[in-house]
Amino acid sequence: MYFAWLRERLDKTEEEVEIPSSVQTVGELMDWLKTRGEEYEYAFDNPKVIRAAIDKTHVRAEAKIAGASEIAFFPPMTGG
Repeated sequence: MYFAWLRERLDKTEEEVEIPSSVQTVGELMDWLKTRGEEYEYAFDNPKVIRAAIDKTHVRAEAKIAGASEIAFFPPMTGG
């Protein structure tokens, strides 16, 4: 799932993908997504600012994705 400017850059809110077995962490997933086309490269051009959640739980880039049913990406949020 993609939220905020990630959704706008990719022109989609969600998708189902077959992730290669070599991709085991959220960070590796972001790197792999960047190889899927220009829009993905643009969306994930600065992965350090992108936040992720696995099955609605916030995780870090080194989190393992095995067994995940949903992975969401979103930019940092501000309060106010």
